Amino acid sequence: MPAIVALFDVPGMSSGQYDNTIKELESIGEGDPRGRLHHVAFSKKSGWFVVDVWESEELLNRFAQKLIPILQKNGVTPPSVETYPVHKIIKGESTEVL
Repeated sequence: MPAIVALFDVPGMSSGQYDNTIKELESIGEGDPRGRLHHVAFSKKSGWFVVDVWESEELLNRFAQKLIPILQKNGVTPPSVETYPVHKIIKGESTEVL
């Protein structure tokens, strides 16, 4: 199976809701879920946006089963997700996490 890019546009999500979601995922051992290769998250005027790269759509779907209840618990409407097959990943030299 090819790797995929998953785009999550989450209208109305705050940085506090994002941070709480991450903390809860970490508390159940899903802070670094199997199959997720990269995770980038940023706020925007209308909410939050997340870009993930996954080894497969199947692994993303397994993770989503744990993520969705946590989002709902934090008052976030689960977003629709757009997925695309990865054509190429070029790894940079930096290992710094911001």
